[in-house]
Amino acid sequence: MSDEFQELLAEVMSHADHFGHREHLELTWLAVRRHGSSAAVELVSEGIQRTARYERVPRKYHATISRAWVELVGHHVRERAQENDFAEFVARNPALLDKRLINRFYHASTLASSHARSEWVEPDRTPFP
Repeated sequence: MSDEFQELLAEVMSHADHFGHREHLELTWLAVRRHGSSAAVELVSEGIQRTARYERVPRKYHATISRAWVELVGHHVRERAQENDFAEFVARNPALLDKRLINRFYHASTLASSHARSEWVEPDRTPFP
């Protein structure tokens, strides 16, 4: 899967000058569309974790946040499975562009916990759609 992550990353970065939230969403969107949500959780999480270790910032990886974004993107991909254009996807789902969206589902204290950083924690405010 590591090669697949690198391919997805290269595809996203071919038209971007930095890797920000939008690029993270696009990589996740591609992974979900090509591999399904379950496989995308593993692919994206492992890829981000490996990249953070390589960049010597392993604390940047957050297991719950990584999976939560895959779950959210996956939900919207399932609603519009025929959509083949990422720009159209985010235009139809603009809330995904807000990094704070995750706070609708989790309390800040939950996300700040070491448990949530290292393992998946279910939403504790409201379930995902």
